[in-house]
Amino acid sequence: MTKIWIVDDDDEMAYAIRLMLTVLDYETRHFLTARQAAQELMDGETPQLLILDINMPEVTGIMLLEFVRHRPEWVDLPIIMLSSEAADVQIIEALKLGADAYVTKPVSLDELDAAIQTAFKNHGKM
Repeated sequence: MTKIWIVDDDDEMAYAIRLMLTVLDYETRHFLTARQAAQELMDGETPQLLILDINMPEVTGIMLLEFVRHRPEWVDLPIIMLSSEAADVQIIEALKLGADAYVTKPVSLDELDAAIQTAFKNHGKM
C-alpha cells in the first residue's frame, strides 16, 4: 500500500486529510512537526509522498521542503504543499523549491486526489 505522510500542526486538518487519503486507499502517517518528519526520514523511513503544511512553528513546511530537496536520496520524493494561504508569492516559492503541487485549505477530495496524481506523474510513479 502506498504510504503518504502528512506534516501539519493542526490535528483537525490532518485528521480530515487522513480520512480522505483512506478513502483514496492510501496508508497514512501524521507528524505534528517538521522536525519529527525529518528525523524519521533520517532514521531511514521513507514514504511514497509527503504533504507539508507551510505554516508551522519552529520549522516550516518550506524549510522541510528545502531540506528534502537538497538530499540526493529524497530528490525524487513527491511533495505536495498545503496552506490556508493562497498568495501567489508563496505558491511560486514552493514550486521553485521543488514542490510538485500546492493545495489550499480546506481541500476537497477531488482536489487532493488530482494533486497526488500530479505529484506521482512528475516523478514517473504512475
